[in-house]
Amino acid sequence: MTHITIYRSRGQECCAFRCMGHAGYADAGEDIVCAAISVLVINTINSIERLVGDPFDLVADQESGLIDFSLREGYSQESLLLIRSLALGLQGIQDNYGTDYMTLKFEEV
Repeated sequence: MTHITIYRSRGQECCAFRCMGHAGYADAGEDIVCAAISVLVINTINSIERLVGDPFDLVADQESGLIDFSLREGYSQESLLLIRSLALGLQGIQDNYGTDYMTLKFEEV
């Protein structure tokens, strides 16, 4: 199962997220849930890096499925919008496939 936490600042800005694990919907290479999560997460990181240019911290481990991402101080509204878009996409996956393969929660930091 993939566990995803999106972290919100006290101002309710989505400024970081952590993904851990593999969905387990199907075998590796056939897992559409894991692929959908990966596409959303990686595209969000790439968009922030290449289109917005805001600084961030990233820790990733492909084997465990860990992606730990956080914006550094001074981030823009564009990066916040991209992370909110990520959350919307992940909520859609959870709505369609339930919580057997992915859990999504929000925490204040």
